[in-house]
Amino acid sequence: MQMYIRDRDFQDEFVFQASRSGGPGGQNVNKVSTKVELRFHVVDSALLTDDEKAVISDKLINKINNLGELILVSQKERSQLKNKENVIEKFYLIIEKALTPRKKRHQTKPTKASVERRLESKRVQAKTKINRKDVDL
Repeated sequence: MQMYIRDRDFQDEFVFQASRSGGPGGQNVNKVSTKVELRFHVVDSALLTDDEKAVISDKLINKINNLGELILVSQKERSQLKNKENVIEKFYLIIEKALTPRKKRHQTKPTKASVERRLESKRVQAKTKINRKDVDL
């Protein structure tokens, strides 16, 4: 499912917006728009199946706004081009992670120490309850 995400060309569906960055850049930071924001409309994507759209919408609900846009930002680098490459890479990583099925946990046997701790706490609890009983005189 997710193995083919990088093979798809999402470039036509990306909307980029550049603005002034708060990251590194010295005096350049006040003059040049190096921060890049990627907007991707999940619901309207022609390259994702309905199942993929549902999974992405569910898992990335905190990164998707009310309009159904996935918004990612990069302002690490000093150049707009590098930030654009970073945000595209971030997009692919997030989508791949969202579409990767979660592995089921295999149940293991409890350790000897944990069994001992459990039994000891049961003994202590039993003694506490026995001590609550009325005493016959």
